Amino acid sequence: MASITERDRKVIWHPYTPMKIWPEAIGIVSGKDEYLYDEQGKRYVDAISSWWVTLHGHSNPYIAQKISEQLTVLEHCIFAGFTHEPAVRLAERLLEILPGNQEKIFYTDNGSTAVEVAIKMALQYYNNKGQTRKRIVALENAYHGDTFGAMSVSGRSMFTKAFDHFLFDVDIIPFPTDENQHVSIAILEELLIKGDVAAFIVEPLVQGTAGMQMYPPAVLEAFFALCKKHNTLIIADEVMTGFGRTGTLFACDTITTPPDIICVSKGITGGTMPLGVTACTMDVFDAFYDDDRTKALYHGHSYTANPIACTASLASLNLLLADDSVANRKRIAERHTAFASKIAMAENVKVTRQAGTILAIELDTHEPTSYTNKYRDLIYRFFIDKGVLMRPLGNIIYLMPPYCISDASLTYVYACIEELLGILSTQ
Repeated sequence: MASITERDRKVIWHPYTPMKIWPEAIGIVSGKDEYLYDEQGKRYVDAISSWWVTLHGHSNPYIAQKISEQLTVLEHCIFAGFTHEPAVRLAERLLEILPGNQEKIFYTDNGSTAVEVAIKMALQYYNNKGQTRKRIVALENAYHGDTFGAMSVSGRSMFTKAFDHFLFDVDIIPFPTDENQHVSIAILEELLIKGDVAAFIVEPLVQGTAGMQMYPPAVLEAFFALCKKHNTLIIADEVMTGFGRTGTLFACDTITTPPDIICVSKGITGGTMPLGVTACTMDVFDAFYDDDRTKALYHGHSYTANPIACTASLASLNLLLADDSVANRKRIAERHTAFASKIAMAENVKVTRQAGTILAIELDTHEPTSYTNKYRDLIYRFFIDKGVLMRPLGNIIYLMPPYCISDASLTYVYACIEELLGILSTQ
């Protein structure tokens, strides 16, 4: 019988994959905790939580149990004019822990659409108020998703090149490096003073796809304070940074000025089901609360607030907030810090960056840092051969493991990184 990999090659088109260059996909048959197992019996340490979603490891029995129970009660129902316990309970739970004064939850199915809804909310908010604010400000090299609105507020790159002509214009401020933080803040204020900016959208503290670029809470505080000063809505894209990744439950927990709209997805269900959320303040919601039907937010999809996904998220939250998960996040962060210190002066390490359980290592490959760095495929294949799932962002490797990862697995991954550094020094 043909393997999963062979059958896949005939019928599947994979995401973010140049299919002619990379025609084969590894056939995975099972997963447990931090491990994935392929059809040949090989085990892989999932060092990136399978695209940053699997908070509690693969095949978590507690989440599986809760999903199983919900399947025999209610699998789905329309969410226009109807509601159900898992959706209401999840909204209540999320509003208890989200930063700031969020009071309403709008459900979608992934991070891109959570951002798409946030953009619509911000633009229609001012339209409903009779104000002509149509500009959006974003951060240089941002990534907010792959739908057209989300691409528009993201950095232009090879991801967007074929569609650039169709994307709406946004104002871009420089990424706040250590040297130019004051410049970024000043440019943002220059744009806000004009009075036509509807929203500022940002990945708080960490830009994921841009190479795990990081900046301090003081800069985020300055950005948000300026937006409040000039009555501009703040959209915090916590799709990647949410649910404990950066050390606090949410990246915005590190500052005092709250966002008006928050987008979350990825880890929200512990990696078991697709789900996205756009949360907002009552002020934002009230702009749509009107007898005029044209002021409603006309957005949704067939699987909005799916009960199974909401149940998975409730189970994931229970695990996330438990003492052992808090301790595990602290343990991972401390081990990352120690390892980063150990390799900081290595010949091929340009810089290390860390935020909580996220550790990024920018490798010096004697060519510019980029997503298409010529060493990317070599790095990826090296880790796959070693039984580690590590999907580099060009010459930037990063760890974002499940919170259940063992010390033994972390030690093994660190050792593989050191071995790679030795190999690169001979290239």
